[in-house]
Amino acid sequence: MSTVLTPQSTVAEVQTALAELEDPRMRAVNEKHGDDLGVNLTKLRGLAKALKSNQELAEQLWATNETATRLVAILICKPRVFTLDDLERWLREARTPKVQGWFVNYVVKKSKHLEDLRRMLVEDADPIVASAGWELTAHQVVKAPENLELAELLDTVEAEMKTAPERLQWAMNNTLAQIGIEHEPLRSRALQIGEDLQVLADYPTPPGCTSPFAPIWINEMVSRKSAS
Repeated sequence: MSTVLTPQSTVAEVQTALAELEDPRMRAVNEKHGDDLGVNLTKLRGLAKALKSNQELAEQLWATNETATRLVAILICKPRVFTLDDLERWLREARTPKVQGWFVNYVVKKSKHLEDLRRMLVEDADPIVASAGWELTAHQVVKAPENLELAELLDTVEAEMKTAPERLQWAMNNTLAQIGIEHEPLRSRALQIGEDLQVLADYPTPPGCTSPFAPIWINEMVSRKSAS
């Protein structure tokens, strides 16, 4: 009999419900991408929905240091109650790609502290932490470019992206692409940097998907905008 969760459920009950959803084959696939996760995300979201918004439980779930439990914590937490220190602490503790990605997208991007946190993280000595700062930078390129020095960002990408660790490289590439897509005066330079560095040029891309190689990505998205 499967565990039924309610807003009054405990950490142990959430862990039991997640364990019941564990799929070894899914875990094997996810572990290849750095995520120790064996739970279908649609089903995980269903568990979180049953718990409803609950910051106290979210903090308790986060403290377990388990990927699946932390994903539930992200879904039920209250983004607007996080202080800047809270955001920084959780983000530094979010080591796996999925937990970091969800926390950035579902919590940090909803916070009034987004720009302050971005500035704190983007030059961090830890490349995993810095990658979150660069993902926030890519977001700000689109949403709040007035907070950024875009030409200086291109200088940094040009100098550092080629040799950056994988997750940091990916986030810097995202920033490069967004600058090229959103800011026409800098587009030719962004395209040239992409061509010169060849980062992700050989990345395997499924049919129907856009390559993450910046020149292809930029040109494809600009073409779509022109056609719409």
